[in-house]
Amino acid sequence: MSPSPKSFILDLLSTLRRGSMPVAALVSGAGMYGIAGNTVRVALTRLGSAGLVVRDGRGRYRLGPAALPVARRTGGWRAIEERVERWEGAWVAALQGPGGHGHARLRDRQALRLLGFRELRPGLAVRPENLRGGVAALRRELAALGLGAGALVFELRDTDPVSEARARGLWTADALPRVHHTLRRELERSALRLRRLPAEGAMTESFLLGGRAIRQLVLDPLLPDAIVPGRERRALGEAMRDYDQLGRDAWAGFLARFDVPHRSAPAGAWPPGAAERLAR
Repeated sequence: MSPSPKSFILDLLSTLRRGSMPVAALVSGAGMYGIAGNTVRVALTRLGSAGLVVRDGRGRYRLGPAALPVARRTGGWRAIEERVERWEGAWVAALQGPGGHGHARLRDRQALRLLGFRELRPGLAVRPENLRGGVAALRRELAALGLGAGALVFELRDTDPVSEARARGLWTADALPRVHHTLRRELERSALRLRRLPAEGAMTESFLLGGRAIRQLVLDPLLPDAIVPGRERRALGEAMRDYDQLGRDAWAGFLARFDVPHRSAPAGAWPPGAAERLAR
């Protein structure tokens, strides 16, 4: 599946170490996925209006301030295991504030989903308290991702047996490991193909498949092993780090041609629909 124009732009700009990217690079890259140049320019205008990209005096683009919280989240996929700590049985709960609808509710759900929360009861989402920094760090990160100011984020302990069982059952214990295993095998097979593909084929495949793997890692709830075993998730992360280097190699010539400094391989890792919702 080809990326949307907005997601493609944000993903490509997310690779920058510094500086900005010319429109010509964005148009040329998008063309590999059948996205027309005029469509790219319209998407840039809308992303700019939403503060997701900014244009410098030379007509080049970089990420705008509104995109940085999500970009930092997706860009941190290599270090996700460093966030996980021992689980002592407590939960972090987020109680959404009264009122709010439409875009505000969508933004709240996206923020909570990005940090692994699931709805225990209407308006009340929870996740295990097993991430570094505890409640305070999650509260700050949720706010940066756009959770409404009226929401309460707090520690939840000593739940009744029925609620405890329901909370633990919000995630299917075998579903995530199966997805991780399947993606890891796809990365391994693709790594063998990339070395034989023409440059453009290697670029498009690494973008799409690498993006799927990064999305899975970024959106993973990072649950304690007592709820969902993490062995396959950790194996996927290792495989993706190896695959990322192949993606860097595939894209290096293209980015150098446009004098674009990049820190990593472009990958379609922007959470599904996030660009479209934020740019409304």
